[in-house]
Amino acid sequence: MVEQWQSAVRRRWSEDALERTLHAQVAREIGLRILEGDLAAGTVLPNEVALGLEFGVSRTVLREAIKVLSAKRLVEVRRKTGTRIRPRQDWNALDPDILKWLFSGAGFEHGIADLLELRLIVEPAGARLAALRRSPEDLAEIGEALQGMETAVEDAESSVECDLRFHMAVLDATHNAFMRPFGALIQEALRASFKLTNRDRPAYERSLKRHRDVFESIAAQDPGRAEAAMQTVLNRTSEDIERSIAERAASTEPDLKASSKRPKKTARPKKRTVTRKIRTASK
Repeated sequence: MVEQWQSAVRRRWSEDALERTLHAQVAREIGLRILEGDLAAGTVLPNEVALGLEFGVSRTVLREAIKVLSAKRLVEVRRKTGTRIRPRQDWNALDPDILKWLFSGAGFEHGIADLLELRLIVEPAGARLAALRRSPEDLAEIGEALQGMETAVEDAESSVECDLRFHMAVLDATHNAFMRPFGALIQEALRASFKLTNRDRPAYERSLKRHRDVFESIAAQDPGRAEAAMQTVLNRTSEDIERSIAERAASTEPDLKASSKRPKKTARPKKRTVTRKIRTASK
């Protein structure tokens, strides 16, 4: 009897874990469609039956996914009129999941400009405060992060994490209670932007010199120079990102031209990867 009970509990836990995984995937899929503009503000989502069939999931999973999106203020649930997409200004834009979805999908180019503006407002002032308030321990952390960046020239993934560590360490050195949580909120967005710029080795090597100037300014406790140095880092980052995006767009043009010359075939609705995964898991 005990073994049967334990088996039933384990099975229920396994089913619960699967449902949690499924509803997270469905929430991400619908969230991406909203962030990328496929589902415009004011659009009413299809009913539960239609969505359940599309994703191959139960109503329970679907309702949990909608709850997640509602908590992030991406959708509004109304009894009589259904689930409606909220306007962009209503979204909880600093939600970690929203940032992760935005910067991992086609919405990257829309989000990066806003991220750079935000960084230009916060980080130069943060560098100024860090120069005034940093402790020896703070300086050591910034220096170690910079050293990591310098030794990771050949390793793009490590360079991204060291770059992130550098900027977080500067925010920490302000000793402002809200700076570190702010950095933690946007770290997924920062990581995505660093991945774009750090893969260009010449640009990355130039960036290292500018990061060292920030470090040396903070070490010298020169707030004006530290602020200007961080401003330069971000201005050049903006230029590097614009160039990378332009190069990526240019590299796709030949493919688009080639595909336009091919004979047209009857188009089939393209299913997203998550849909296939969900259907496999639900069997």
